[in-house]
Amino acid sequence: MPRSTTLVFAGDSITDSGRDRADAASLGDGYVRLIAEALGAEAAVVNKGISGNRAVDLAARWDDVLAAEPTVLTVYIGVNDMWRRFDDDDPTSAEDFEATVAALLEAARDAGVARILLIEPYFVPVSDRQAAWLDDLDPKRAAVRRLAERFDATLVELHDSVGAAAAQHGAAAIVPDGVHPTPQGSALIADAWLAAYATAPVGATITGGAR
Repeated sequence: MPRSTTLVFAGDSITDSGRDRADAASLGDGYVRLIAEALGAEAAVVNKGISGNRAVDLAARWDDVLAAEPTVLTVYIGVNDMWRRFDDDDPTSAEDFEATVAALLEAARDAGVARILLIEPYFVPVSDRQAAWLDDLDPKRAAVRRLAERFDATLVELHDSVGAAAAQHGAAAIVPDGVHPTPQGSALIADAWLAAYATAPVGATITGGAR
């Protein structure tokens, strides 16, 4: 990886992970920091996660994300697009979610981003009533998969692996509220990202675009 590579991570609280937003160098204490530590001096890493964001919130600040001049852009969004339906009666359809994220990826491509990774949103129900919430998330997960194919982005699969880890170790050890990861959960996300990143050549470009 060239030292000039800039990795920018955009997303919600899982990406934000308590970063100091007044400090552009702050990476938080989650998976972004772990990735930066794993890569060392090979790349500059920028965390643009903001807790609570949905796709529309990310769209409202997309210029700021692209202003970081990513050569590799990671987008991790979707669980709040599900969650707001149930805690705030403010649903986002899978169609609207997909269209919003597609526009972001188009803008990233137009800005010259060399490579995009899309992280699949996950959710682990921790109460009986939450089991039905997956009916809302699953179409958004499918949308992320379609977008990865449409934009020749690298898909970082998480939902099944996080669920399996929670089943093995207990949700409290991985994602106590079903969403926010413990250090062990953050390590799982970082490892999945690093493995997915390694599957394609460094400097791979978006060639397909919107279809």
